[in-house]
Amino acid sequence: MVKIAVVEDEKKVQEQLVNYIEEYEKESGEKFEITKFSDGEQIVERYAGTYDIIFLDIEMKHTNGMEAARIIRKLDENVILIFVTNMASYAIQGYEVMALSYVLKPVNYFVFSQELAKAVKRVKSLETKYLTVTQDQGVVRLPLSQVSYLESEGHNIVIHSEQGTFSFRGTVKGMEEKLAGENFVRCNSGYLVNLEHVKRVNHNIAVVSGEELQISRPRKKAFMEALTNYLGGK
Repeated sequence: MVKIAVVEDEKKVQEQLVNYIEEYEKESGEKFEITKFSDGEQIVERYAGTYDIIFLDIEMKHTNGMEAARIIRKLDENVILIFVTNMASYAIQGYEVMALSYVLKPVNYFVFSQELAKAVKRVKSLETKYLTVTQDQGVVRLPLSQVSYLESEGHNIVIHSEQGTFSFRGTVKGMEEKLAGENFVRCNSGYLVNLEHVKRVNHNIAVVSGEELQISRPRKKAFMEALTNYLGGK
């Protein structure tokens, strides 16, 4: 499901954008979760990086769209921003915050749907290539190629990556399902390993980015088969 935020202080325009999104949802078969905000201040106040696409009105009374976009971009490098504006000249500033595009008011459905389709395509291209983690300081989106393994620690998952370690609430089983098809395999009940980072296997030990991880007896056959298939494919 694609999560969309609509930030627009004009009630009629806000409802129009929501209706357009719902209309596109019916036409395309995509599934959207829509959250509405009437000012930029509302969305940045407790921004947690939960949105894939944000439609931002540029001219708003308290915190305008451009100010909100600057704050959001500091917290989330990859969320897709699309400006909604009366004047194309305002949208030029969008390059500063890496906005995908803009739509002009009065908003035309066909133009809007084209931009939404483009944004959805971008979201899907990033879905299986990045792992998004919410931290106190903001949102971290890690390239999967930089993640060496995930470790279960109590009720948390610890990600070991080239950018450091990151912890969040979760289970190995849940992450295994989320990363299905991405060459992440369990070597035991507590570790989910990125096969790309397995340097060697010594008996019941997998050396992953310099760390020695135990391969459990019940999982050894499946792990070695997955590793062999991965290396054969490469």
